[in-house]
Amino acid sequence: MRLSVFLLLLLSVAVAHSQLQWLKDKGRQAKNNIRDAARFTKQAAQGSWDMARAYKDMRQANYIGADKYFHARGNYDAANRGKGGAWAARVISNARERVQTIGGRGLKDSAADQRANKWGRSGRDPNHFRPKGLPKKY
Repeated sequence: MRLSVFLLLLLSVAVAHSQLQWLKDKGRQAKNNIRDAARFTKQAAQGSWDMARAYKDMRQANYIGADKYFHARGNYDAANRGKGGAWAARVISNARERVQTIGGRGLKDSAADQRANKWGRSGRDPNHFRPKGLPKKY
């Protein structure tokens, strides 16, 4: 009788220990998920800022033929922030092109802008689109 009680107690401890370990693992997963979500959100905010800065610079430069360069540069800077920045760049770029297409801008120009956007997001050098004579500050 005592041996069976001892074995039952031992089995209960083993089950409790495995359940505790499972709970600890789930807690770590939740903590990591929260940390990842916070990191993604921060990257997205920083990427949005990069896109806004590129747009501001494009407006300030007011340089003919520099549009694609600023598209590529904004996407490049944002994507370099991480997955959140790349997501923000894609969302902002797509939304901007949709609005401009609806506003009467040509599909051909929009497609060229999207090529520059993808070029920058892929990590390729945005200077590929840089026009000659654009001031160095950009």
